[in-house]
Amino acid sequence: MSEKTCQHLSEITEVKIGDEYVCEECIKHGGEWVHLRTCQTCGVTLCCDQSPETHMTRHYHATHHPVIASAEPGERWLWCYPDKQFAEY
Repeated sequence: MSEKTCQHLSEITEVKIGDEYVCEECIKHGGEWVHLRTCQTCGVTLCCDQSPETHMTRHYHATHHPVIASAEPGERWLWCYPDKQFAEY
């Protein structure tokens, strides 16, 4: 990661990706998702902002866990919500 990487991203030493390829919140409520993201603080995998319910962003607002990773196969990136910063790994 570059020198300009925010503190939240630079603190990630091992990227967590969920074991299940589902959004548990969408399943509970009968919803559908487009893409999945994994919270780097607690490891929960939820749907992205392109999904109707935007569960990962809701998770961020409820918990303030700052960094997520794409849980999509072949994608290797992180996003920091508070600093609005993207980084590939």
